[in-house]
Amino acid sequence: MDAVDALNEIAFWLERELAPTFKVQAFRKAAGIIGGLDPAEVAARARSGRLKSMKGIGDRTFEVIRQAVDGGVPDYLEGLRERGQQPLAAGGTELHSALRGDLHSHSDWSDGGSPIELMANAARTLGREYLALTDHSPSLKIANGLSAERLTEQLDIVAGINNDDGGSFRLLAGIEVDILEDGTLDQSPDLLDRLDVVVASVHSKLRSDRRTMTARMLGAISDPHMNVLGHCTGRLLQGSRGTRPESEFDPERVFAACAEQDVAVEINSRPERQDPPDELIRLALDAGCLFSIDSDAHAPGQLDFLQYGAERAALNGVPAERIITTWPLDRLLEWTGRGK
Repeated sequence: MDAVDALNEIAFWLERELAPTFKVQAFRKAAGIIGGLDPAEVAARARSGRLKSMKGIGDRTFEVIRQAVDGGVPDYLEGLRERGQQPLAAGGTELHSALRGDLHSHSDWSDGGSPIELMANAARTLGREYLALTDHSPSLKIANGLSAERLTEQLDIVAGINNDDGGSFRLLAGIEVDILEDGTLDQSPDLLDRLDVVVASVHSKLRSDRRTMTARMLGAISDPHMNVLGHCTGRLLQGSRGTRPESEFDPERVFAACAEQDVAVEINSRPERQDPPDELIRLALDAGCLFSIDSDAHAPGQLDFLQYGAERAALNGVPAERIITTWPLDRLLEWTGRGK
């Protein structure tokens, strides 16, 4: 098989398993190195052993490349594929199979780890009909949020990917826009008008008092550009960033506003978030809200995290018809107001 494809697929499976970042990066880096060389040169260097002397090629990545250029599936990849046959989540399989797309993902344009093209290719491989690219907005400097100029440039790249795809998959132009302290959205209305989907989330001052946070969220929900309320409590249950408690807000008022303004409540599928908590999912369901099961992927392998979100939605009785990511693309874009 192609050695670059083998290295990238290994990285995909490792990301899916939440392997340490350094391990994933070793395979992504090696793929980038040999991807810039002529395949015949890669094969010759691998067979002679000279490839080992290249910076960024370690013992494991060399072994993978050598087995790939000899025409086989590398042993390491075979093992990962075998493990990958096991589902990530025990439940929600029927709901997971009904999901058509994903409205929350990040590329290396903000705080993701992979190029836009790799994210789109992984979504295609997983059978998604659409994926929204939702890199961060300017105020989130720690996540390399996109200025208006960079977002405008990104829109051209998204359009180019869609022009080359042939119509079976759509990369949606989107943003995860920060909800600012005054309840406004962190990007110009003119640019938000050009996007297919807008996910809005709180990323700062998460320990504000209940009244302040409620007013902040209600202000954003009243903005007609907003489509999805992202990870509404901001909690972290595990992972390299440590833990973080839920932010305090009035969920009855917030979810009532979401239902009234036709804003979907995100069921964030990242295992360290599991946001909203189960009791808030049930409150949003009772309030009449729509939902969006999203991966919040920062790497290609994490796009498969939708399994976790589907499991939690099913456990809390959320019907498929209330989940916008089960909808066909035309219906979704009509709902967001960006239908053609």
